[in-house]
This record gives sequence, structure tokens and C-alpha cells, in this order.
Amino acid sequence: MEIVKFYNGKEMPKIGLGLFRVENSDECKSAVKHAIENGYRSIDTAKVYGNEEMVGQGIKEALESTGLKREELFITSKLWLEDYGRNNVEDAYENSIQRLGLDYLDLYLMHWPGTNEAVMIDTWQGMEDLYKQNKVKNIGVSNFTPEHFEALLAQVSIKPVINQVEFHPYLTQNELRKYLEAQSIIMESWSPLMNGEILKDDTVNEIAKEIRQSPAQVIIRWNIQHKVVVIPKSVTPSRIEDNLNVFNFELTKEQMERIDQLNKDKRIGPHPLEFNEK
Repeated sequence: MEIVKFYNGKEMPKIGLGLFRVENSDECKSAVKHAIENGYRSIDTAKVYGNEEMVGQGIKEALESTGLKREELFITSKLWLEDYGRNNVEDAYENSIQRLGLDYLDLYLMHWPGTNEAVMIDTWQGMEDLYKQNKVKNIGVSNFTPEHFEALLAQVSIKPVINQVEFHPYLTQNELRKYLEAQSIIMESWSPLMNGEILKDDTVNEIAKEIRQSPAQVIIRWNIQHKVVVIPKSVTPSRIEDNLNVFNFELTKEQMERIDQLNKDKRIGPHPLEFNEK
């Protein structure tokens, strides 16, 4: 598994299993277990997904079946808006790791910036507290824009290692990618396959035929070649395996440019400057 390195020297796999909209069920447990047994080392969940218990069960069963050690995995969860505020962060974190059946997380993210700058900064200070106490290995954010970062970085002591955002060929986030690169902050994409919508795109399918890979593999590879960590979601065993099988080919510069040109600034999720749902 190829990795990216954070500015703090710690590492993360370039591909993980995303679990947004996966119910807290045996299907979730089986997907996590199957992913780890077939080479995944990174699993991404969140409090608001409501599936941390079964994610944890899948991790536990996979560790037993593979003989892997916990420290060989990279587990991410996220702080939801109802738990924002410096004094609430530690309890929310402890509740997440308890549901997961783990002693620590490798990455804990603020799930959205929210619309109150003071609360955003106060909450990040709670994330810093966790990190300084060595309770979590890395801290980052999700759905932050350059404007959010400017407000945050002016007032905090620890920079986020990563920003998990909506990113796909219809929303290429050029300005944000340049900003994050300048700040040495890794970018990660959620819903990289647009809930399947992008897999129907004619250009993506043409390129898939040219290189004899699936449309999903083309998109995942496109993410990787843009230096973006990618967490495609699937509960189907064959797709889970296929989504990881992207390190034995490369897209040409011309193919990358054809995909880049699909940008429409189209979102399937809320705009980060407006979202504050609890």
C-alpha cells in the first residue's frame, strides 16, 4: 500500500474504505472485515454515520483473522457539530473510541467548519488538547475552505494535517488544492465516485476502455495522481477489492487533462460556507 506523509512526519495510506451512508449492520461489519483482509489498512467513519460500533466489530474480527496488529491500521473518525466547543471535544472523542472498541484513533477530524468562527476556533483548540495529551495520533479537518483556514491558522498553534473535502472530476477544487499544497496540508476526497454518478460519464468510460480498467479505478487513480487521499465507499466485496487495485497502472498526462476538463464546480453535498446542521 502506498502512503502519504503528513508535515508532522506521520503517514497515512493513499486509499481507505469510506463508510458514509453504511448502516450500523452486519453488512458494515463484513465490509470492514473484507477490506482489511484484502489489503486495506485505512478505514474512515464518523460519529454522525451512526456505524462506529459495527466498524469496530469489523476491525476486531479482521485483526483476529489476519494476525495484524492494531498499529498496522489507520482508523479515522470525526467530531460532529453538536459536540463542538473546546470542553466537549474530549468526551466526544472518548465516546467514539469506546463505540469502536479502540484505545485511540490515528486521525480525528472536525467534520465541518460550521458558520460560527469563534466556535470553530474554540473547537479546534479542543482538538489540539487531545493531540498534546497524546490521545490521538493526528488531527485534521473536513470541508474547510481557504477562508476557514485563514481564520483558523491566525489563532491556533497546531496546523491540521489533512482536509477531507468533496472532490471529483465535476468539482476539481483547483484553488483549494493549491492552497493546501502551499500549507503542506494533505487533501482527501470524500464521495470520490459521486455516489456512482461520475461512473456514467462518457469521458471516464472512454478512458476506462482505453486502459482496460473500470471507471471507478480510473477515478481513484486520478485522485492518487493528483496527490489526493481517496476513500471510496463500497459494501460489495468485489468492488472493495477492485477499488484498491489501482497501483499497477497510470493515467497519461493527456488522460488526466481530459478528466480535469470535466469540472463543472458541481457539488453533491452542502457548501461548506453555509452548512451548520446539528
